[in-house]
Amino acid sequence: MSLTFEPQAPVLAATSTGEQFPVRRIFCVGRNYAAHAREMGRDPDREPPFFFTAWAETVVPDGATIAYPQKTKDFHYEAELVVAIGKTGRDIAVEDALDHVWGYATGLDMTRRDLQLEARAQGRPWDTGKNVEQSSPLGLIQKAGEGFDPTKGEIKLTVNGETKQQADLADLIWPVADIVAYLSGLYRIEPGDLIYTGTPAGVGAVVEGDAMVVTIEGLAPLNIQVGPPAA
Repeated sequence: MSLTFEPQAPVLAATSTGEQFPVRRIFCVGRNYAAHAREMGRDPDREPPFFFTAWAETVVPDGATIAYPQKTKDFHYEAELVVAIGKTGRDIAVEDALDHVWGYATGLDMTRRDLQLEARAQGRPWDTGKNVEQSSPLGLIQKAGEGFDPTKGEIKLTVNGETKQQADLADLIWPVADIVAYLSGLYRIEPGDLIYTGTPAGVGAVVEGDAMVVTIEGLAPLNIQVGPPAA
């Protein structure tokens, strides 16, 4: 069999076991902290969660320098807990959902906020605001069962040492087990899927040279630098 071109190599993420985690798909939960829903002008009541997706190739590792993307003047950080799926499932019960989780990591959902809000105002998809090269930085994935509790613990983001976001995982409107169960009713979840579970209040813009650090109690921190504009 001949190919018209060589396929892209799989995106591999580092884990606490030393193994590499092949990234398959990325699902992101919108407005999953009440205070962030309010700051984005939305009602934080517990309506069914909604998701948007991103390419696997948007994942970059801890320590990366990401390019400031094109066509934006309002590039925002969003610190998130990331869930790494390790077992196939469909229509999973909430009480069984965590059995499908391979591990957890710190993450960032970087957003061209001006493009997102423009699309939202026109009732259009958010893809150009959210699904952007290098927009899904990911920390070390810690294997489930190694002491991390996804139901509680501080989540915090600093920019140049100044705290910008600070909350507790207990504040998630839809906790991890509920998110996994609900998503499995929409799609068959597969090993390699990542779920970015939403961001606390305090989102804001970064510029070239800014250094972001995401910390979640019990997980390895994520350090990301903003570089010059994308070539």
